[in-house]
Amino acid sequence: MKITFSNASPYVRKAMACAVARGIDGQLERWVIPATDPAISEFNPLNKVPTLVTDNVGPLFDSPVICEYLDTIGTAAPMFPASGPARWNALRLQALGDGIMDASQPRRREIGLPQDEGRIAYIELQKGKVARALAALEKEVSSFGKLTHIGEITVGCALGYLDFRFANEPWRPGHPKLTAWYDEVVKLPALAQTMPSA
Repeated sequence: MKITFSNASPYVRKAMACAVARGIDGQLERWVIPATDPAISEFNPLNKVPTLVTDNVGPLFDSPVICEYLDTIGTAAPMFPASGPARWNALRLQALGDGIMDASQPRRREIGLPQDEGRIAYIELQKGKVARALAALEKEVSSFGKLTHIGEITVGCALGYLDFRFANEPWRPGHPKLTAWYDEVVKLPALAQTMPSA
């Protein structure tokens, strides 16, 4: 298998964290290529990272799909619960973590552009989404495990992205329970071995 790779992408990190958690990261060849490179479009018409080129089902993309595919490989406990409330909770947390990343990536880009009224409003809208997501996570983090499912892995990657790209806007103040949880799980292999870099 081959995965388009970027050290800075939180979505690539999420896929790699899942691979590490399942003990199959050695089966992934890292294809280091800019997301803008047209070579990616041969496998992904959206020209995005991550894209996973598999040996049996063809290319797969977006991180939720890639992670669910990786969950079918190896013998580790599943990251995606099979059914019932546990599955919906894991998927909901995955959506919340992905939402933090979805709001943060474009906000970072917009901050570097000339600021007009519309752009300032957009930046504040995205910032508000992250603030509300962090508040929601703080309320329920006491029920979290140690990266036991896809939702927790995604939230861990999202918090790591905030540290990486928004260090000047620390998220920890006001979120002591979430901070304590993250400070524990960031030491686990899935996150420790996939730390982002510029």
